[in-house]
Amino acid sequence: MANEAKYKMSKERLEEIKQELHYLETVREKEVSELIKEARSFGDLSENSEYDEAKTEQGKLYSKIAELKNIIENAEVIEQTKADTKIVRLGSRVKVKCLEDGETEEYQIVGSQEVDPMQGRISDDSPLGRGLLGQKVGSTVKIEAPVGELMFKILSIENKAGE
Repeated sequence: MANEAKYKMSKERLEEIKQELHYLETVREKEVSELIKEARSFGDLSENSEYDEAKTEQGKLYSKIAELKNIIENAEVIEQTKADTKIVRLGSRVKVKCLEDGETEEYQIVGSQEVDPMQGRISDDSPLGRGLLGQKVGSTVKIEAPVGELMFKILSIENKAGE
């Protein structure tokens, strides 16, 4: 498909996905095949719950493999460059102050395949991520959130330069 969505991610995350795909296609696929073979040996397949469970597991496995292949085929690796070290971009660590409650938070702007809110990694597609992209230190950003309008001031931006 020509208008397939791109998945923005770091080179490291793409490698993790490729390793997971390799594991699923080699080790896990053999394990599931063995489960099916073993379940078949129990006899009548129409009343064989082990066989049904193994086939369900195989379906989930093939679905996950297809999903990972799609992500890999449509991956857009975001390289960290030395250019624009003073603006928020994908990969930036940004310290912001919420102007409503005075709380200071630090986030890293990442692609959708690397999101981990518990580690402060937010998507560039999230309302806050979109609002911060392209901004500079000292900027005040208005974010439309489900709880209403929030205002943040950018205190610092940290960008890794390319290797």
